[in-house]
Amino acid sequence: MPKQDRAVATRASILQSAALIFDDRGYAGTSLETVAERAGVTKGALYFHFASKEDVANAVIAEQHRISRNYAEAAMTSSRSALEAMMLMCRGLAVQLLDEPLVSAGIRLTTDSSSRHLGVQAPYTDWMATFENLLNVARDEGDVVADVDPAKVAHFIIPAYTGVQMLSDVMTRREDLFTRVQEMWLIILPGLVPPENLMGARNLALRIRR
Repeated sequence: MPKQDRAVATRASILQSAALIFDDRGYAGTSLETVAERAGVTKGALYFHFASKEDVANAVIAEQHRISRNYAEAAMTSSRSALEAMMLMCRGLAVQLLDEPLVSAGIRLTTDSSSRHLGVQAPYTDWMATFENLLNVARDEGDVVADVDPAKVAHFIIPAYTGVQMLSDVMTRREDLFTRVQEMWLIILPGLVPPENLMGARNLALRIRR
């Protein structure tokens, strides 16, 4: 394998290994020695790519957000409305939390009290801005009532989703995650959607399943 390819593969292995450990032990409970051992690399090789544990954790958060943005773009491409896009994005994140170790670890790092000094705010700021834009579009499309404040709703949905997935993790190790996210939308929709569109919106929410 060419040297550059080996370097890329080594970095990816370190991030995958770090993600598994961060997700299991949190930021405070993770050491670079453990990450290097799990990745099968020397500490020197690890330090070639990352200067510190904080550097590794921030890289996991950045990779998590990159993966999630890719899922979100696919959801927006395949949806027929902004309202549907938001629900598909929420479903997509549930899939990622169960299937993508880097995403699960990145989300844990952004909600871990011991890692608040990391770059934890940017992903949430981005998601709230994304949902605010989509809510503006949904209002223009007639799927959201005219007097809704998109910024306030976005600042509610993103924290609500965060709380839902965290409690699902605590209570059932996310076995009920799709049910809880579906319920979240079914509760929110009557306050967002015109009465004549509510049945169709509820049918979209019912698609949030594994």
